[in-house]
Amino acid sequence: MRAAARWASAHLRAHRAAAVLIVLATAGITISLLLATALFAYATDPWQRAFTQSSGAHVWIHTQDGAPAGSLAGLDEVRAASGPFRTVRATAGLQPGGSKATLELRGTPHRPATAAPQITAGRWLDAGTDAGATKGIVLDSSVARAMWAKPGDSLVLSGFATPLRVVGVADTAEVAFRAGETPGVAWVLPATLAASDAGRDQRGRTIGLQLTDPADTDYVVQRAVTQLGADQISDVSTWRQAKAEAEGDNQLLARLLGLFGLGALLAAALAVGGAISTRIRGHLRDISILKAIGFTPSQVVRMFLVLHLGFALLGVALGALLTQTLGTLIPGRIGEAMTLWQQLPEHAWLPLAISGGVVVFIGSATCLAAWRAGRVPPVPVARAAVATGRRLSGTTRRALGLRIPPALVLGWRAAFHHPLRSSAAVARLAVPLLLITIALGAWATLDRFATHPENAGLPAALTARSDTLGDHALRQLLTAQRQLTAYPGAEVQALVPGQTGTITLRGLGTDAHPYPFSIVEGRPAHGPDEAIAGQGLLDLLDAHVGDWVRMTVAGHPHVLHIVGRSIETADGGRVISTALDTLRDDDTTLPAPRPDFYQLVLHHGADPTAVRDALTKASAGRLEVREIPNPADQLSAVRAVSVGLIAVLILIGLAELSTTVSAGVRDRSRDLLALRAVGLTPRQITAVIVSATAFITLTAALTGTALGVLASQWLINLQGHTSGWGTGIAQRPGLGILLLVVTVAVLVAGAVSALPAARAARRRLADSVSDVL
Repeated sequence: MRAAARWASAHLRAHRAAAVLIVLATAGITISLLLATALFAYATDPWQRAFTQSSGAHVWIHTQDGAPAGSLAGLDEVRAASGPFRTVRATAGLQPGGSKATLELRGTPHRPATAAPQITAGRWLDAGTDAGATKGIVLDSSVARAMWAKPGDSLVLSGFATPLRVVGVADTAEVAFRAGETPGVAWVLPATLAASDAGRDQRGRTIGLQLTDPADTDYVVQRAVTQLGADQISDVSTWRQAKAEAEGDNQLLARLLGLFGLGALLAAALAVGGAISTRIRGHLRDISILKAIGFTPSQVVRMFLVLHLGFALLGVALGALLTQTLGTLIPGRIGEAMTLWQQLPEHAWLPLAISGGVVVFIGSATCLAAWRAGRVPPVPVARAAVATGRRLSGTTRRALGLRIPPALVLGWRAAFHHPLRSSAAVARLAVPLLLITIALGAWATLDRFATHPENAGLPAALTARSDTLGDHALRQLLTAQRQLTAYPGAEVQALVPGQTGTITLRGLGTDAHPYPFSIVEGRPAHGPDEAIAGQGLLDLLDAHVGDWVRMTVAGHPHVLHIVGRSIETADGGRVISTALDTLRDDDTTLPAPRPDFYQLVLHHGADPTAVRDALTKASAGRLEVREIPNPADQLSAVRAVSVGLIAVLILIGLAELSTTVSAGVRDRSRDLLALRAVGLTPRQITAVIVSATAFITLTAALTGTALGVLASQWLINLQGHTSGWGTGIAQRPGLGILLLVVTVAVLVAGAVSALPAARAARRRLADSVSDVL
C-alpha cells in the first residue's frame, strides 16, 4: 500500500495540470447534465411546472348534476381533492361578435387549494366586487388565447341575461381547450352560476383528485365508475392526457441538451482512456520495476483504476455540490429551473443517478486502458532503435529538397509516424470539436429564427384583428401604415378523412396578393384548390407533395391539391394553407365571410413593438395587435447551456491536448540524439515538437468541424421532421466562425506545447539515452 501511495503521489506531481483539467472537466460535465435535466423539466415541460406550482390533480371526473361526486374524495388512493364544483356548459363569445368557444363554468366561492389556478393576468374572483351587477369570470389561458380574451373584456354567454367581465386569466395543468373537442375551463362565483338558465343536460359536477401514487390513475378511474355508476360519469381526463398534449413542442431543446451532455461525457471518457494509455506507454519501465519488486498485474490495474476513479469521484462530487448549492442562485431561467426541479419528486434520486452514471461511464472507459498496464512484462524492452532507425520516406526527402523548413517537414513526419496512435489522438481531439460545432449549429439555427424568421416559417411578425372596426375601415387603417404589408386570413378546424382527428385549415392572402410562405419543397400555391401543407399534416395523412386531400369543415367537404410544403411551427405542423379566395370559393352557397384576422409582414428594419403601438394609437384602441410567438424565445435556454457546455468541451480538449503533447514530447525525446546529429538547433527541435502537435490538432479540427456541420444539419432537421415543423430549419455555422474555431484550436495547441517542447529540446543527451527503455 505504501508503494502504491508513493507511486500515486509521484504520478500526481508529474501530471498536475492534466489531473486538474480532468477533475474540472468531470465537474463541468456533471454540472451540465444536472442543469440540462433541470432545464428540460422547466423549459421543455411547462405542464410539469404548472402541475407542480398549482398542486395539480391527477384525475378530473365530470358527472351528472345529481351524482354524489364528493364521495370520491374518500377513496383510499386519494390524497386531496379539488371541488366538487357545480358546472354549467355555455357558449361564450367576446362582445360584440367576437370569437366563440364552449366553456365549462365552475362555481367556487374561493380559489381552490388543490389544483389551484395560477393567475397570469388580472386577478382572482372577489365576492365583494364580482357578485354585483357586473359579474366576473376567470378564464383558463388556453381558451383565453383562442378567444383573444383579456382582463376587462366582456363575454356574452348562452344562458346568462347579462355579459360577464373577464377579471383574470389563469394557467392550469388540465387538458387544454381545443375547439370542437375539449371545452375551456372558467371559474365564476356560485351566485353567478346560479343565475344561468341552462337546462339540466348542461349542468353537472366536476371533481379533481390528487392521488398518493400517480400510477394508480387507471385504478382510481375504475373505482369511481364502480362507485358512481357509468351512467353518472360524463367525462374523465387524466394527468397523462394533459401531459401528452403539452409535450412535443420543445423537443429540440431536450435533444440538444441531452446530446451535448452525453457527448461531453463520451469525450471525457475518451480523454481519460487516452491519457491512461499514453501514460502507460510513457511509464513502461516504472511498471516493469513495480512488477519486478512483487506487484501483481491486478494490483497494477487497481492502482490506475483507483487513481482515475478518484479523479472522477472528485469531479462529480464537486460538480454536484456546486449545482445543488449555487444552482438556485443563478439569475434567469436556469435559477428558476433549479428551484422548480428541487421541488419535483424525481429530484430525490435523479442527481444521484446522473452522478453515478458519470462515474461508471468514465470508470468503464478506464478499464481497458488500465488492463494494458497489467499486461506489461516485468522486463523492459528496448524500442527506440526500431523507431529511429527507419529511413525517411520519399515524400519527406523531396519536401526537404524543396527547402521547406525542416521543422515543418519533420513535424509532419513525427505527427503521423505511428498511424494508429495518430488516428486515435485525432479522433479523441475531434470529438469535442465536433460537439462544439454542433452547438454552434444550434446557435446559428436559433439566430436564424430570431433575425430572419421569414426564412424559418414566420414571415409575419404581428397579427391584427378587430371586433368593432368594419373590414373596409380595417383595410384602410392597415394600408396607411408604410412599415407593413397586411394579408387577410381565416382559420377553421377541419376533420381529416375517417373523422379521427382535426387539423387547421387556413386561408392566407389572396390569389392576386399571395402570402409569402417559406416553401422548402414543391412550389407556392397559385391556382384554385391549390394548397401548401406542414410536415405534421403530411405525416398525419400519410400524404406527399402532389397529392389531393379531402377534409370536412362543419359538414362541408373541401378537396385541395397539395403543391408544396412549408416550414410550419404552429399546431405541430398539422396545418394546410391556401389562398383566402380558395377557402371562400369552396362553399359558394354561403356569403363570403370577412377575414378573421390580418397577418402583418413588416418591412426591413421595422420594430414590431413600435408598429403595434402605432396601430393601437391609430385605431383608438379598437384594433387588437399581437406578436406571433417565435420558437427561438422558447429555446433561449439553449444559448446559456451551450456556452457552459462549450466551456466544458474546451476543458476536455485541453486535457486531451495535454496527453497529446506529453506523448509527443516523450517520443521526440527519444529522437534528440538523431535530431541533433543532423544539425537541428534546440529552437528547431522545439519547432518540430510544436508543429507535430499543431498538425494533429489541425487534422482533428478539420475533421471535427466538417463532421459537426453534417451532424448538426442532420440532427436539427431530424427534430424538425419529428416535431412537425419539417426539414429545412437547420442553419450551418458561418464559414468565418468555423475557420476561427480551427485557427484557435491550432494556436492553443501550439501555445500549450511550446513550453514542454522547449524543456525537452534543452535536455542533456545523457538523459535522452536513458529513455530508450
